[in-house]
Amino acid sequence: MQAGRRARAHQYTRHHQWEHFSRDEIKVCGDSMRVYTCHFCSSPVYPLHGIMFVRNDAKEFRFCRSKCHRAFKQRRNPRKLRWTKAFRKAAGKELVVDSTLTFASRRNVPVRYNRDLVATTLKAMARVEEIRQKRERAFYKNRMRGNKDKQLANDKKLVEANPELLRMREVELRRKAERAEAKAAEASDMEMDSEMESESEAESEAESESEAEAVKQKVVLKNKKKAKRAVA
Repeated sequence: MQAGRRARAHQYTRHHQWEHFSRDEIKVCGDSMRVYTCHFCSSPVYPLHGIMFVRNDAKEFRFCRSKCHRAFKQRRNPRKLRWTKAFRKAAGKELVVDSTLTFASRRNVPVRYNRDLVATTLKAMARVEEIRQKRERAFYKNRMRGNKDKQLANDKKLVEANPELLRMREVELRRKAERAEAKAAEASDMEMDSEMESESEAESEAESESEAEAVKQKVVLKNKKKAKRAVA
């Protein structure tokens, strides 16, 4: 019993979070730029993020968040939880067997730095990523093929089992038609109002022009009368 308690205490004392480390300590470890994968959900764990759990046999388990860590401690199976990569791969929802996936495997073999090698490697990484995305899109299209026909068949069965849905649909269509008619009537009313306003504006402009002409004629007559008086 005491040995088991000591082992559990030692096990939990070696549980660390990356937030508790300083940047210098992480750089000393040599893993500051390495992106790990979550042991439970297989999502990426970036530097200074996530949780690291070290077991008594010195095996490391890295988790992206407390949710995965809690599920791991509860001994849950990742293949039975729908939000994990393991479930999606086991259910055939993601690409599993492909040559592009082997390039991302971890390699601990050191390679001497070579500028040309680094340049070609970066180009190859971009090309491999492009090919992987294309294959994933093709896999998704093949997996989704035939879903529309299945959905249509299910809808037909649903309508046959529940004919009142068609009545509801008729009511909805009738309401939509009434709304469209109301909108059309409002639009016609707006057009009529705009036409009336334009006509009234034209009439007011004509009246103002006639008034201006009458004023001009009066001025001309006054000038003629003044000229006749001056001659007399």
